[in-house]
Amino acid sequence: MSERRGQVAVLDFGAQYTQLIARRVREAGVYCEIWPHAATAAALRAAGVRAVILSGGPASVYEPGAPQADPALLAGGGLPVLGICYGHQLLAKACGGRVEADPGGREYGRAELEREAGDDTLLHGLPSHTQVWMSHGDTVLQAPPGFRPLAHTDRSPVAAMADPAGGRYGVQFHLEVAHTPLGSEVLRNFLFGICGLQADWSMASFAAEAIAAVRAQVGPSGRALVGLSGGVDSAVAAELVRRAIGDRLTAIFVDHGLLRAGERAEVEAAFAGRMPLRVADASDRFLGALQGVTDPERKRKIVGAEFIAVFEQEAARIGPVDFLVQGTVYPDVVESGATGKAAQTIKSHHNVGGLPERMRLQLVEPLRTLFKDEVRRLGQELDLPHDLVWRQPFPGPGLAIRIIGAVTEDKLATLRHADQILRDELRPLGLGQAHLWQAFAVLPDVRSVGVMGDARTYGHLVALRAVSSEDGMTADWARLPHDVLERIASRIVNEVAGVNRVVYDITSKPPATIEWE
Repeated sequence: MSERRGQVAVLDFGAQYTQLIARRVREAGVYCEIWPHAATAAALRAAGVRAVILSGGPASVYEPGAPQADPALLAGGGLPVLGICYGHQLLAKACGGRVEADPGGREYGRAELEREAGDDTLLHGLPSHTQVWMSHGDTVLQAPPGFRPLAHTDRSPVAAMADPAGGRYGVQFHLEVAHTPLGSEVLRNFLFGICGLQADWSMASFAAEAIAAVRAQVGPSGRALVGLSGGVDSAVAAELVRRAIGDRLTAIFVDHGLLRAGERAEVEAAFAGRMPLRVADASDRFLGALQGVTDPERKRKIVGAEFIAVFEQEAARIGPVDFLVQGTVYPDVVESGATGKAAQTIKSHHNVGGLPERMRLQLVEPLRTLFKDEVRRLGQELDLPHDLVWRQPFPGPGLAIRIIGAVTEDKLATLRHADQILRDELRPLGLGQAHLWQAFAVLPDVRSVGVMGDARTYGHLVALRAVSSEDGMTADWARLPHDVLERIASRIVNEVAGVNRVVYDITSKPPATIEWE
């Protein structure tokens, strides 16, 4: 864990919004990291943590095996603590309050919060009635001894509570989501009014610290490789490390045969003259390893292992190299279930869960604690070209996880052509910006009946996916103009051999993920 003044730890109890809490804290200018829910008070203090937030979670606090926090954290008088949803209920139960299942069922969605009489620091500045977002099945019916109820809703008698003497606070609502319009004010009240923290964290300070950390890790004579994908994560990681160790960094672009149309040429052009670049053509190796593989987790792990093998081969050709730089970002770590036992493994990212257990090269991951939008801001701080910073994300396993089922060269050719048509038609709309974060084609393992030229066809189905997002942790499907969708579908059916049907994915994340596999 990083040691930074004013650090806040969010203890992860398995909520889908845990990452959003951390982002909101960082947006307030305070450095924050996600910790396992069982982290001890001693470990947190040793790491320089000065405040703790208990996240929400899907469990009930009174069910057997429900995740718990270190009792020393909840006892009061130590680090300031703010519980949110499950964290609020956990704090209440641990301190002697009454928590039960809501007799009316779940309280989900918008609710009106009514403040109790009297002044309090946590809800300072909020009107007597304000909108909040609820998502819970259990309710705090009675605050613990020493706590004062601060607010209620029609369904939650204790929707907020405080023990100023013990530095313990709780809210039933999700202050981190946009549906709680004044949630950021509540969070700022906790960070600055209660904890006395300062807004002293920025991309400029992160860059300086990260460069110093890389320089210390690699040492005065160490050499490193960086695996470039052409995406913003690896590009920013490469530039950061280049500033730390100069020409002791060599960039390697692995052509694994799973790239989009024109990808290799675009990457070579983008990095020409910026740093030494080697291109390793390993398409036969990757496609051979993936032959017949249909399970997406196996695909990711195979790609991760093959990447490391290729990098180690290239390192041997270059000379003594001990370090491998990766553009691993926080969503990769979180979705791979790497923040604790309560965290869910959504999918094993090839650069986290897909790495082999034994590696000769030591990993350097300077972006591991950043969200995607923070990586883009860091890229701007490092003066990377605009087109590179805002290039839309592309997964390391490439088209292998956009082909549902076994990967073949014929399927790759079909998908590349369809994807190129989609990207060409959407380019004027600003691909890579938050309003159109990512767009791509998917080739499901589905065939459908069609009629072309008065004859029956039995061809491939192509699915289109376009989403808007800020950081990739949540996303909404993009409302593309109907005439644009019509033009894309028409071109794909007419120009891509073997395709007779096109569909558009209108599922948000959650419940779906952005990628199909």
